[in-house]
Amino acid sequence: MKLVAAYLLAVLGGNTSPSSDNLKDILGTVGAEADDDRIEFLLSELKGKDITELIASGREKFASVPSGGAAAAAVAAPIGGGAAAAPAAAEGKKEEKVEEKEESDDDMGFSLFD
Repeated sequence: MKLVAAYLLAVLGGNTSPSSDNLKDILGTVGAEADDDRIEFLLSELKGKDITELIASGREKFASVPSGGAAAAAVAAPIGGGAAAAPAAAEGKKEEKVEEKEESDDDMGFSLFD
């Protein structure tokens, strides 16, 4: 990841095709070391490609990846016994919100910003 970050920093700095020495210099400024084989692999994979197009295509691919708890809850509900589990989960969320509100209202009669 640090190599990709160094590459992106070099490109943002105006160097459209950074060399391994450029990446080593960038990483050296923060005290990070880099493996020559990994740098050469990264540069060979990115050679001749536009970084903005690569980021855009990666963003499209990433958008199709499911994430978060909603997908897990939707899968777990039919397996776990049906609709009874869903109202219980929703009720638990309501209780948590109420508790958080009560805790934030307890300011001992004064406010930091008054």
